[in-house]
Amino acid sequence: MSLTDVLESEHRTGQIKIHGPEAFEGMRAAGKLAAECLDMLTPHVQPGVVTDELDRMAREFILDHGALPACLGYRGYTKTVCISPNHVVCHGIPGERALREGDIANIDVTLIIDGWHGDHSRMYGVGPVAPRAKRL
Repeated sequence: MSLTDVLESEHRTGQIKIHGPEAFEGMRAAGKLAAECLDMLTPHVQPGVVTDELDRMAREFILDHGALPACLGYRGYTKTVCISPNHVVCHGIPGERALREGDIANIDVTLIIDGWHGDHSRMYGVGPVAPRAKRL
């Protein structure tokens, strides 16, 4: 399908869909689960933890709760979350990098449950962080 076909398809009409109470409940559930995933990660964001380990924990949590990691497989992406330490602006890819004391790290979780996306990110301080980093 060409880009023109996609833009002209019924999925891209430009009309805003008005959702009812049932849809809002689905949105709330997806958002709540994404927030709970970040809550679960909080005690693990410590000096020495490897970002790939945080990604693994998030994947297990999401799957154990009946959801799917929305980023996994998207355009070939092989991770569940994005972790952006320090000067990485966004969409950092988890890997073998260990977090160090004084780092700041943004973790972005996007999941799908019952057809609804939950998408949250949270900035974490890794141990004590500089006042300048706290302001960020």
